[in-house]
Amino acid sequence: MRSAKYALLIISLSFLSFFFFEIMYRKKVHPVQYTFIGLSLSIFYYLLLSISEHLGFDMAYMIATSSVIALILAYSKSILKNGKSLWILGIILILIYSYIFVLLQLEEYALIAGSIGLFFILALVMYMSRNVDWYHMNKVIPKENLDTQTEVAP
Repeated sequence: MRSAKYALLIISLSFLSFFFFEIMYRKKVHPVQYTFIGLSLSIFYYLLLSISEHLGFDMAYMIATSSVIALILAYSKSILKNGKSLWILGIILILIYSYIFVLLQLEEYALIAGSIGLFFILALVMYMSRNVDWYHMNKVIPKENLDTQTEVAP
């Protein structure tokens, strides 16, 4: 039950990762591809529930996590077309699922650990996106213009 409460968080962080790959690496992700990825993220909970009835929660979480991450990475290979990007995405997904697993284990301290973790995730997202010109998504502000942010790279 507690893992289902984190569903929105896992799905949101995973989609945020894909969104950043789309923005930072200029890889177009079609809405249908987002749908397939979302479906695989949703199936995680069915796998977790069904496997945990037979093997226990920890083992079920490991199996469901590794299965879903492998599925997403195999599918993303055709989207990203770059081994480095695929490795980065894999590490990000492993960190997301590991973060949620730790939160699930911290019963009394889950709220404070979760809020501090989310604070740092938001800070990282803000830092990583500081050079993105949100009005001109295909253009990035050059580093020499970070202070003024008046010019936009061609």
